Amino acid sequence: MNTLKKGTLAGLQTTWILGKIIFPITLIVTILRYTPILDWIITIMTPLMKWLGLSGEAAIPLVIGNFLNLYAAIGAILTLDLTVKEVFILAVMLSFSHNLLIESSVAARVGVKLWIMIAVRVGLAIISGFIINLVWHGGGELAQMGLISNSQEAVDSWGAILLEGIEKGSLGILQLALIVIPLMIFIQVLKDLKWLDTFSRWVAPFTRMLGMKGNTSTTLAAGLLFGLAYGAGVMIQAAKEDGVGKKDLHLAFIFLVACHAVVEDTLIFAPLGIPIIWLLVIRLVTAILLTMAVAFIWNRKELSNAHRKEATYEN
Repeated sequence: MNTLKKGTLAGLQTTWILGKIIFPITLIVTILRYTPILDWIITIMTPLMKWLGLSGEAAIPLVIGNFLNLYAAIGAILTLDLTVKEVFILAVMLSFSHNLLIESSVAARVGVKLWIMIAVRVGLAIISGFIINLVWHGGGELAQMGLISNSQEAVDSWGAILLEGIEKGSLGILQLALIVIPLMIFIQVLKDLKWLDTFSRWVAPFTRMLGMKGNTSTTLAAGLLFGLAYGAGVMIQAAKEDGVGKKDLHLAFIFLVACHAVVEDTLIFAPLGIPIIWLLVIRLVTAILLTMAVAFIWNRKELSNAHRKEATYEN
């Protein structure tokens, strides 16, 4: 009973913390969809599209995906006539950079600087799109995509728009609670049975390879399996209870912004008719190489600072 109580309480606290982020952002973005602002952003992005191997209209799912989520972006992709190459580029870019406002705000709540998360995610998206366009000369045939409902009722008043935003924000919090509370109870069970300690020992070689300490494993696993938003509850608790340091926390999130929710965020693109195994490989390899590179630079900087302090002390 104590395990159930502690897990439920942790889940409710996490839902409250994240709900204060998710609800207002969802409300604001819903309202923005009925203003000229998104169209204005799309117009600005259109010249960039050709450098990424995309048509101007491809800016629509990119903007929608970054402001909302992958489901909304895929719904937008299905309304366009795009080539296989364009769909694959969009899938890779959106896998790195989607739901940007909420997921980056959640990362900031854990203790990672907001600008770092946004810069890494947007940077990876643009670089990956540019490289794929540069090296892949095929995929010119029209994409044959599955069917996903993208119907949306017309809204013709500000009252209805506000109501839609409140409804979506409330449903987002409810969905968060339905996922986070059982998840936190499950994690509490694993802690009480000491299974998390065993898991940490198993994952420790991998985390060390990435330049992190073993106590980062729970944070890493939560983000990999459940994503940045839904895994945030575990990550917040793990960072606090496991004593995850600032450096390890930033390295973990740099890895996770490139590769998180590996099951859901990969399979969701299956109806688009693209090779999803390559999508997963690109995300995983990018995450590993990027994290190792940042860890190497960070360690060199720490070593240089230590030598400088030592020299100053000797003088």
